Amino acid sequence: MLFALVGVVVLALLGAVHRYLWRRFVGDTTAPGSPLRRAGTVAAFVLPLLSVGAMTSGRAGAPFWLQQVLAWPGFLWLACLLYLTLALLVGEVVRPLLLRVLARRDGTPGTAESGTAPDVLADVRGETRPRTEELVPSRSGGVPTGSEAVTGTAPEPVAEPEAEPASDVSAAPATTASTLAPGPSRRLFVSRVVGGAAAAAGLATVGYGTYGVLRGPSVRRITVPLARLPRAAHGFRIAVVSDIHIGPILGRAHTRRIVDTINATSPDLVAVVGDLVDGSVADLGSAAEPLAALRARHGSFFVTGNHEYFSGAEQWVDHVRELGLIPLENARVEIEGFDLAGVNDIAGETEGQGPDFARALGDRDRGRAAVLLAHQPVVIHDAVEHGVDLQLSGHTHGGQLWPGNFLAELANPTVDGLERYGDTQLFVSRGAGAWGPPVRVGAPSDITVVELASRQA
Repeated sequence: MLFALVGVVVLALLGAVHRYLWRRFVGDTTAPGSPLRRAGTVAAFVLPLLSVGAMTSGRAGAPFWLQQVLAWPGFLWLACLLYLTLALLVGEVVRPLLLRVLARRDGTPGTAESGTAPDVLADVRGETRPRTEELVPSRSGGVPTGSEAVTGTAPEPVAEPEAEPASDVSAAPATTASTLAPGPSRRLFVSRVVGGAAAAAGLATVGYGTYGVLRGPSVRRITVPLARLPRAAHGFRIAVVSDIHIGPILGRAHTRRIVDTINATSPDLVAVVGDLVDGSVADLGSAAEPLAALRARHGSFFVTGNHEYFSGAEQWVDHVRELGLIPLENARVEIEGFDLAGVNDIAGETEGQGPDFARALGDRDRGRAAVLLAHQPVVIHDAVEHGVDLQLSGHTHGGQLWPGNFLAELANPTVDGLERYGDTQLFVSRGAGAWGPPVRVGAPSDITVVELASRQA
C-alpha cells in the first residue's frame, strides 16, 4: 500500500514538472496549432514514457536489447528534466526584471507583466493597435480640440488646400508610432529569450556531465596514517574502485577503461567495493570480463553492493571469482602488516546474506591493523565497535547530480572523502560509473589510490 502511494506521488510530481516545462518551453513560445507546438506536445508525452520504461524494464525482465534501446533516451531525459527545471526556476527571477527593463527602454507605461501601455490593446497575434476612437477633423484640419472634442459638433466644411500634402504617419506622436510597429509582443519575446537561455544552460550541463562519465574516472590519491600499521607495511597502496555500474549503457568499453586506469597506478591491492553491475550475468557477464586483466601484487578483492542483490548476487560472486577476483563474503584475509576484511551489503539481509561483522572480525588479533571493505558508509558504527582502523566504502556517488549531494548527506554519515569516527577512519569513494543517467555534475567519477602510512615509520 505504501509503495503504491509513493508511486502515485512520484508520477504526480513528474506530471506536474512536465506540465511546467511544456508551458514555459512550448506554450509560452509557440503559436497554437503550429508545427513546433505540436512537436513539443508530443515530446512532453513521449519523453516521460521513455524514462519510466528505462527505470522499469530491467526489473520487469524485458529483453536486454530493449533495455538498451530505452536506457539512453530515457535516463538522459531524467538528467535533462532536472537541469532544465532548475534553469527555468532561475529564469522565473529574471523574467519580471527583463520585462521591466524593456518597458522602460520603450518608454511605455504599464505593468511589466502585460507588457502594454494603458492606451494600447494587444491583439491575439501579438500585434498592437490604438484604442478605437473616431477622430473628427477640426476647422484647422487637425485633431479636434476644446469643445469640439467634447461635443462632437460637426465643423464647417473647409476647402482642401491644393498645395497641402497628404498627412504623414510620422506626424503622429512617437509613442503611438512605436506601438503600431509589427512583431511579437514583449512577453513573447521575453519568454523566448528566457526559454532559450534555460534550454542552452540545462542541455550544456547534461552534455558536459555525460562527457565526464564516458571519458572515464580520474585518479586521486590520499594518504591514511594507521596507528597499528607496522613499519614494513608503510606505503602500501590500495586502489579503491566502487559503483562501476556495468549495465545497458556502460558496458565492456567502460570496464576496460577502468581496468586500464587501475593498472596504470601499479597498486599493491585492488578493492572493488560493490555495485559492480546493473543486470544479470547472462546479459552482462561478457561486459565484466576485462576485470580479469586487473594486476596487483596482493590480488583483487570484491564485496557486494545493494545492486548485486537486484541482479543475482550469488551468480555474480561466482562470476567474479572466475575472473580472478577474491570475494570477501563476511570474511577476512591476512595481508602483510594488516587484516583485510569484507562484509556483504545490508541489502543482502532480505536473502539471509547480510553483513556479519562477528564472522568477519570477531576472532581477529586486535593488535593488528584492520581495513574493512563495506559498500555502504552507514555500517561505520559497526566497524568502530569491532576496532576497525579504516573502512573503505562507496554507494553515495558523491551525490552524482548536484544538488543530489544534499540528499545523500541525509542518508549517509559521509558522502565523499575521508572522515574520522572515534578511532576508525572512513573513506568514501565517489565511484567510477553512474547509476541511471550516465551523467555526473559536481561529483566527478574517480578511482582512489589509498596509501597506508605507519606512524612507526
